[in-house]
Amino acid sequence: MLFKNLPKHVKVVEVGPRDGLQNEAQVVPTKDKVTLIASLIKSGIKNIEITSFVSPKWIPQLADAEELCQLLKTLPADINTSALVPNVKGYERAKESKLSCIAVFMSATETHSKKNINKSIEEALATIAELVPLAKKDGKKVRAYLSVVFSCPYEGLVNADRVVELCRRLISLGVDELSLGDTIGAATPSMVLNLIEKVKALDDLNKFALHFHDTRGMALVNVAAGLEAGITIFDASIGGMGGCPYAPGAAGNLATEDLVYFLHSLDIHTGIDLAKLIDCGRLAEQIIGRTLPGRYLRACLAEQSKNK
Repeated sequence: MLFKNLPKHVKVVEVGPRDGLQNEAQVVPTKDKVTLIASLIKSGIKNIEITSFVSPKWIPQLADAEELCQLLKTLPADINTSALVPNVKGYERAKESKLSCIAVFMSATETHSKKNINKSIEEALATIAELVPLAKKDGKKVRAYLSVVFSCPYEGLVNADRVVELCRRLISLGVDELSLGDTIGAATPSMVLNLIEKVKALDDLNKFALHFHDTRGMALVNVAAGLEAGITIFDASIGGMGGCPYAPGAAGNLATEDLVYFLHSLDIHTGIDLAKLIDCGRLAEQIIGRTLPGRYLRACLAEQSKNK
């Protein structure tokens, strides 16, 4: 086998309904979001970030967060849903939902933090310190996103020790899962291996996830490095939807179907039906009205079109 020390199972976290759709200029009707999420669940995906409780003024695409959560309140018990929550005001909107988890977020550099959420790193940590006990009291888990952990569009390469210290502080606040984001798709396998080697001293690696963007076509080789290093949780977005409005040049997320195709080729179990995932990608394209960049999706749709 080409790779060694591979896990038998990987948890895939689908972020398309939030991280993907929030970058679409044309507002997607709530009913279409429900249809897409239902399709993703049908494919076997168990972990889905469905929306964000940020101010509708900043992201109109996600202004229907409460309505969407209400429509999805009867999902099967084994489906874990999460939503991004920026502050206590956002949590007050989210607390009555049936969400399994809330997601909090911050950046590894001061400049990106200011551009992204208009807060310093210390201010972002203070907000998370407020949110974690509120969520835990209501029986919700907390997932933290740490952005630009490898390279920042404003400050360049990020010191791994700085990232490790922020991870330590987030873990000390009680987060249940910590997703490390290659926000501009600048990571290399050696950078991934180096960072994971450092963070594994903080806690069980099962607490950490990796979130890659495919700006330079390196997402899957970085997944391979993550697998070798012991990571078993990866974020992805159907069709490769997404990006980052505060990270110039950032392409879409790693496509879910590309990730699953790669993992299955290594005999790693995901519980996801790849053929049904292509149906999700086709549906996503219909909903947003444009072609998505996922490579496996493009290949499969081209093959299906040829065989008609």
